[in-house]
Formats: sequence, C-alpha cells, structure tokens
Amino acid sequence: MDGQVALVTGGGGGLGSEAGRRLAASGAHVVFADLSFEAAAAAADHAIAQGMSAQAIDLNVTKSASVERAVEEIERSHGRLDILMTSHGFPRDGRLLDMTDDAWDDVLNVCLTGTFYCIRAAARLMTKRRYGRIITVASRAWHGNPGQANYSAAKAGVIGLTRSVAKEFGRHEVTANAIAPGLIETASLRELDTYDALVERAKRDNSIKRVGQPADVAAAVRFLASPTSGFLTGEVIHVSGGRFG
Repeated sequence: MDGQVALVTGGGGGLGSEAGRRLAASGAHVVFADLSFEAAAAAADHAIAQGMSAQAIDLNVTKSASVERAVEEIERSHGRLDILMTSHGFPRDGRLLDMTDDAWDDVLNVCLTGTFYCIRAAARLMTKRRYGRIITVASRAWHGNPGQANYSAAKAGVIGLTRSVAKEFGRHEVTANAIAPGLIETASLRELDTYDALVERAKRDNSIKRVGQPADVAAAVRFLASPTSGFLTGEVIHVSGGRFG
C-alpha cells in the first residue's frame, strides 16, 4: 500500500484506530477522521510515534458539507484517495414501541446516511482515478436484533448500500465490501454494566469461544483494502467467530 491514501471515519474509536494503524503499517498514509478531533489526533499520534504516516481531521458524517470538505482537502493535499473505511456508528437501543423519533433518526443518520455521504464523496475521486477500495462496517445486528430496530435497520441498509456501490462502480476498478463484526472488545464495551453477561453469551454462542478483538477486524480490513482483493466485491465478511445468523 506504499503511496496510497486511506480515510478512516470513526478513526478515534476502537475499531477505526486499530484498522487505521494496520493500514498505516502497510505503507498507506492514513487520515483518521472523527467527530472528536482529540480522539482522531490520539490515534494519528500513536501511528506517527511508530514511524507511520498519518494525520487527523474532525469530521461530522451527518453533514454532507463536512464530508465533501474533508475529501476535497485530501485531494488537494495528496491528489488521491485509494481506501475508504467507514467505521463510525453507535446504537441507541430500546424496545420498538418505546423508541422515540430521535432515537430512530439519530442512528439512521449516523450509521446509514453518514455512510452514504462518505461513499459518494470518496467515489467521485476513486472513479476518476479508476481505483478504489471501500470497506464499510456493518454489524451482525443486520440480521435483526430485538431492542435494536434502529441499529439493525441501519446496518442492513449499509449492506444494501455497499452491494449497490459494488455493482455500480466495479467497472471503474472500485470495490466495495462490508465487514459485519460480532461482539468486539473495545473500551466502550468494557464500560457497559452488561459487559460480563455480553462476553459470556458471545463466548457461548460463537464457534471460536472467545470475544473478538479490534485486531481481528483490522486484519479483515487490511485484506479488503489491499490491491490483491480486486476480484472480491459486494461481499459481507462476518468477523464474528462463526456466529453469523
């Protein structure tokens, strides 16, 4: 990936920061983007301290203008954008009958509409150069989870969007694939009161009998972002230890 440029949204979070470092370690210049500039800067600084090429930007994926400005700045500074990973997103769980309009709208706007904005902006540059790797982060929840109607719908939408992009831009040598993680151990997961119960259930229900780590997702991202993945597109890669239904 020497000389390539990658944009990682949600780059200050557990999945985005780990995947971004994996791409940087492979030779790419990585733009860590996050709503929290401080979180993005911490991820970029970590990569730079290890001798990698990186930078941080603040990005609000729910604002089309913010996304367009970010990609335009990348084009001005680097002349290219080879890899897009959209790892932003968050749940607001609750029973459907109790779910507020805001709880629905907030999750759909960030997880689905924000992904659309990022892909649209990046694809303009990728198709022009006739090369690109788009990796979206969905979730095993796309199959449907009780108490997660908003999140499940958003992540199912991300997969439909990704597959549409794969069919539309394949002729431009731009691939698009989704990663659907299972339970991944991140700092935000460890803060939950239900952490222990979630971990035990995940270990019981998957085939590998452990909880996923950000490095597991990063390994899949590294492959999908590589030039050698050029004949793989429109796929959903479940990084869930064998729990995908």
